Amino acid sequence: MIYNCQVVYHYDNCLDTKKAYVNLCRLCIDACPQQAISLYRELDTKRCTECGVCMAVCPSDGFVYRTVDELYEYIRRSEKIVLNCPQAIPAGYEISCLGIIDRDLWMTLMLYAREKELTIYTGVCADCPDKKACEMSVQIFKEVHDAWKEHPPIKIKVAADDGNCENETKGWRDVGRERLEGILQGNTSGESYLIPKTRQFLMETWNSQQSEIPKLPIPVLHVKDNCTNCGDCPEICPQGALTKKDTKEQFSLIYEPSKCVRCQRCISICRSRALTMECKSLSYRLLAGKVLLHQGKRRFCSHCGKEVFDNLEPPLCMDCVTSDK
Repeated sequence: MIYNCQVVYHYDNCLDTKKAYVNLCRLCIDACPQQAISLYRELDTKRCTECGVCMAVCPSDGFVYRTVDELYEYIRRSEKIVLNCPQAIPAGYEISCLGIIDRDLWMTLMLYAREKELTIYTGVCADCPDKKACEMSVQIFKEVHDAWKEHPPIKIKVAADDGNCENETKGWRDVGRERLEGILQGNTSGESYLIPKTRQFLMETWNSQQSEIPKLPIPVLHVKDNCTNCGDCPEICPQGALTKKDTKEQFSLIYEPSKCVRCQRCISICRSRALTMECKSLSYRLLAGKVLLHQGKRRFCSHCGKEVFDNLEPPLCMDCVTSDK
């Protein structure tokens, strides 16, 4: 593989690859401020500024930062965590932009802020060509803050680089520009994994702090009582986060929050509008385990005994409801 860009596309991680769906996921395409991603997820490396917003909005690690493991290792090992964007003073570990920080990574940073001083230096975001990426990440931060108001503080400071700081190490943007001369080669990877790396990092970090942080605000699925047991949601889920189990009289919907990437395909396909996504206070055990999301009574046609998937009375299958008898 020829490395010429810090952003890499994991084809097999993309939701559209995992499970075909009539409404293709376009989050990365629509979010890119430079319009650098084609319908086929090809990166136009002459346009891409490596702002990272595609990584933050992609729910399943379709796009990732090539050296994300190095960033996580820095966060783990540093006594004091200092991150800076390319427009800020080179005070610590350089990330491409706040745009790479998704919800799970924001929460992980907040957990680390309990134990270590954590500061993020930015440039003047309003003057940055990647300001859309920053705005999106800041909005995510606000959502987490509103849901977890007592979270450990993260210092975010505007400290633009005036060019006078001495720094022999090449920054992200410098290295990235050199690699952008190549078109497409090396920007696609066959690596695949079920749970996104930011989710894995969050779970690893939280697991070590369960006694101090018993619960966290996590967006999860909620099922209303009008669920008809049609079975569409587990069939459409690209992550295998939902499983339907039937007994003779009952049906159960099993949910694995750690696998759920909140793509909301299940919500959009639900004909009875029984599914919603809600932020709830979850324990680590619930996030990492399996949850009985819903249980209901199976319904059968009152004439022929076939199973029916609606809440109308009396319960009738299509054949019986259209029969002349």
